[in-house]
Amino acid sequence: MRRLLLGIDIGSSSVKTSLLDADSGKAILSKAFPEEEMSIDSPEKGWAEQDPETWWKYVQHSIRYVLNKTSVKKGELKGIGIAYQMHGLVLVDKDQNVLRPSIIWCDSRAVGIGEKAFRELGEEYCLKNLLNSPGNFTASKLRWVIENEPALAAKIHKMMLPGDFIAMRLSGDIVTSETGLSEGIFWDFQKNGLSDKVLENYQISKSWIPEIVPSYSIQGRVSAFASEVTGLEEGIPISYRAGDQPNNAFSLQALKPGELATTAGTSGTVYGVSDKPLYDPLSRVNTFVHVNHSAENPSYGVLLCVNGTGILNSWLKKIMGAAHIEYDEMNNLGGSAPIGSEGLTFIPFGNGSERILQNQNIGAHMLGLNLLKHDKRHMIRSAQEGIVSALTFGFRIMQDMGLDLKTVKAGKANMFLSPVFRKTFVHMNKVVLELYDTDGAQGAARGAGIGAGVFANESEAFAGLELLETIEPNEHFYEPYEEVYSTWKSHLEAIQKSNL
Repeated sequence: MRRLLLGIDIGSSSVKTSLLDADSGKAILSKAFPEEEMSIDSPEKGWAEQDPETWWKYVQHSIRYVLNKTSVKKGELKGIGIAYQMHGLVLVDKDQNVLRPSIIWCDSRAVGIGEKAFRELGEEYCLKNLLNSPGNFTASKLRWVIENEPALAAKIHKMMLPGDFIAMRLSGDIVTSETGLSEGIFWDFQKNGLSDKVLENYQISKSWIPEIVPSYSIQGRVSAFASEVTGLEEGIPISYRAGDQPNNAFSLQALKPGELATTAGTSGTVYGVSDKPLYDPLSRVNTFVHVNHSAENPSYGVLLCVNGTGILNSWLKKIMGAAHIEYDEMNNLGGSAPIGSEGLTFIPFGNGSERILQNQNIGAHMLGLNLLKHDKRHMIRSAQEGIVSALTFGFRIMQDMGLDLKTVKAGKANMFLSPVFRKTFVHMNKVVLELYDTDGAQGAARGAGIGAGVFANESEAFAGLELLETIEPNEHFYEPYEEVYSTWKSHLEAIQKSNL
């Protein structure tokens, strides 16, 4: 009998489900729904919301598709893992009904609330105990609801992160994890528990916080209801959960101090693992509990995030005629323009407040446009160079914190399918880039195997992980790419100064 594991990745663009063969370590089938990107609602400027029931609908579709296509038999599926978009807020009443749309990761409405709490709690407490400013994270979003929707807040039974909600729909149980609470800035790293000071300052009832479980553990089992609507066998354990960036690092086996992982999907990230509770004094990058953390063997993830990444590439595709151009063609066109895009510079911050800019929302900018010289080739290359420059800006903050950034792991997907993007990333940051055949849903499946006891340890879980390509930098290109970054940074500083 086969030993199978199911991984579910709840993104803001789509929901992806992967079925993994535990014995070979290889993915059997992956499927994402919907075919087009899920919409993000913005009722007011700076807001970003999605209906959690929409995620649940596509979870059902993707699970049924994968089960039907692979003819999974009774007893073969040993565990389910869940990865999810970080920092979202889901609220339910005592009957587990959703009270309002989820305020998701790129929503900016709570920036001022986080800044006020940073002053009131004190910089020393926040940086030493929370390792972050409260910022625009989940706790601040919950405080926004308390202040602006008091009648709705009175109905709250539990607050959850997006993955907690999907686990609830699958099992009926409401639980959360240390890593999830740390990403919401509810976690006190000194006491290794909930921050009573944050809860008190924000007037958040401790009863709203779900029971806390380890990332690798039996966290619930598929209910009769979920079995009926998904086709899953009743009783299968849900045995892993993590936010998308800790999970992406896990998916790439970035688990030890000094190991790094990167993504370039809707947002762009670099995630570095440390055994020390590092923090940036300006909270431009953020530290969370990593999936393999324990009190005896602490493990932390330092995350830099750029909101305006793949969304910029997607925007370019739309304005160039989405039906008439594919991403591969765009990448080839961008590659035909020279390094530096002949003076065209893109500042990609067009998707809300940016943490690496201390929560400034400066928008996206295209600078140096020459109507007699530049065409879509230059626009594509400039956009990709601008995205990498933004990541490099955060990368250098992480280096200043003491992280040793020499080799970075990524899945060969999204922006990393572009030769221009890969070459720019490697040379601008002077790093070796390893590309793997994996994704967040496969990582969640491997995590489920650890939590359910199918794998004895993390090393066994990654026996089938395939390294596709290693890209090493060439010193010959350091100077031209450093010039691109220097020009980009000078434009950024000018824009920031004009916005003061």
